[in-house]
Amino acid sequence: MFLNSMRATIITAACLLLVVTASAQQSKPKTSAGPSGKPVPRAKLSEDDRSAAKQQVLDLEQEWVAAEHKHDATTLRRILDDKFVASFGAEKPYDKETFIKGIVSGDVDPTESQTLTDRTVIIDHDTAVVVGTDTERGTRKGIAYTEVARYTATYIHRNGKWVALAEHLVEVPQGK
Repeated sequence: MFLNSMRATIITAACLLLVVTASAQQSKPKTSAGPSGKPVPRAKLSEDDRSAAKQQVLDLEQEWVAAEHKHDATTLRRILDDKFVASFGAEKPYDKETFIKGIVSGDVDPTESQTLTDRTVIIDHDTAVVVGTDTERGTRKGIAYTEVARYTATYIHRNGKWVALAEHLVEVPQGK
């Protein structure tokens, strides 16, 4: 009987400790590393701020598409973070400069178009993730093509602006 009472007391104390610890964690402000590496409190975004951030990210994606179409390396360098990495299916990832070099090499194709659809945007403080469909149309050696890929892009809000940190694309198999 004494042993059961002691177990019940220990279990109750452990549960109380968990509740107090969880409550203390919830009341602490969220933090992120500032420029000096020291924690900086992160304020919760209002619904209006979150909506504005979503629109800024969607606008940046359209600017990114236009820069790729025009082979505009300067704009791509501004949009892509210095730590940017891109991966395509199972291929080896590309860093920022390798990605840009691949985009701007060759001639601009006036028949090429790129459309982003089915986009879902998630904003969490200074991070945004977009999942969508990327459809590219054009001609290669006189033959029309359409390529469809699913993509995930991650953005961060750094120095007052959104920049792309990573992108992953996977080709959607064409129907037979």
